[in-house]
Amino acid sequence: MERLGTGIGWRPEIADAVERMPGIDWVEVVAENLCPGHLPESLRRLRERGVTVVPHGVSLGLGGADRPDAERLLALAERAEALGSPLVTEHIAFVRAGGTLTASPRLEAGHLLPVPRTRDALDVLCENIRIAQDALPVPLAVENIAALISWPGEEMTEGQFLYDLADRTGVRLLIDVANLHTNHVNRGEDPAEALAGLPLEAIAYVHVAGGFERDGVWHDSHAHPVPRPVLDILTDLASRISPPGVLLERDEKFPEPGELERELGAIREAVEKGGGARADGAWRAAANVEPSSVPTDPARQRLALAQTALLSALVAGTPVPEGFDRVRLGVQARALAGKRADVVAKVAPELPVILGAGYRPAFLAYAQGAPMTDGYRRDALSFAGQLLLGGELADARVRRELREWWLERSGPVPRSRRPGVRFARATRRVLLRR
Repeated sequence: MERLGTGIGWRPEIADAVERMPGIDWVEVVAENLCPGHLPESLRRLRERGVTVVPHGVSLGLGGADRPDAERLLALAERAEALGSPLVTEHIAFVRAGGTLTASPRLEAGHLLPVPRTRDALDVLCENIRIAQDALPVPLAVENIAALISWPGEEMTEGQFLYDLADRTGVRLLIDVANLHTNHVNRGEDPAEALAGLPLEAIAYVHVAGGFERDGVWHDSHAHPVPRPVLDILTDLASRISPPGVLLERDEKFPEPGELERELGAIREAVEKGGGARADGAWRAAANVEPSSVPTDPARQRLALAQTALLSALVAGTPVPEGFDRVRLGVQARALAGKRADVVAKVAPELPVILGAGYRPAFLAYAQGAPMTDGYRRDALSFAGQLLLGGELADARVRRELREWWLERSGPVPRSRRPGVRFARATRRVLLRR
């Protein structure tokens, strides 16, 4: 297993600070935010200095009922090759549901949702991971995710599920200790028990991140300092095995570089503390390994129906499936809508400028009746189009600016900004009105 060392999640907002930080051995980048032919200069300079760059995917949905999309796999492979990466990573999660397996409309979560720890789900996940491994030029590692909700009728613990997954596929694991803490608060799962059941020799590296607690629910925000309980879980892991790499994640509300460096120092101290307590031969509890099996189409269909029912309840307001906590699903639904509003504001930053303080309430009202079906950019256009058609914009200036924004982006190609073309377009509109 390659030793990565100590790293940090590379984001454009902190690119300059990351380049200047001492002791950074490697960085991780969100794969979908990169264009292989036009890498940011900051990443080029880091690579020239010998800093390893690992692409981290968020959209494959390996835990979904469908087989992995070939184009998404190709895109992830291209990024790994462009960066000269030793591995790529993704998540044990589903991000979309519906479609041909359920004869229902396709739904997008815009977020990582938990996979039920059942034999059906494990069989499907194993086959999906094998498909991904065959398509990628470097090894794959998959990450345990944080969850607000629990599936009813689960058949395994997280440790058992991950152990069996690694044993059957040979996939490496990206263990997020912050997600173990999240699942401890939200689902009552013991982090030490989860660590005891893991195949620790399969760990590729470790994520560390911050969050916050509200009304008894832990939110894995990646926008707050790393709390002591997360560092304690990291120490526990490091007492069992020396992690090949540890990485600090921060996605929003970036602090001053000095604070990030102090967090990295605390992470190093937690690892060193665990290393001092490590005892040879006492790093893993025994686990029962189930025999390998190949998923049948009925298993995929059962999983598809269950995931579609859950996602539809979260984003389309359909009835809550039996066995789920209605209150907790409401928290998750509001979190998904809020994240959707935030991401659309980043993808289309002009919309909050045009709509001002009315942007967020208008988007949340739109989201209640319009599930996302085709990504955030199409979502932004659909939102603007619905506002224009609904006649709810009383301000003529806002309506005019929003219409211009929508027209500029809704066609197959950008509208020309040449004066002659714009004049002809305006003349045509006047003639059509007559």
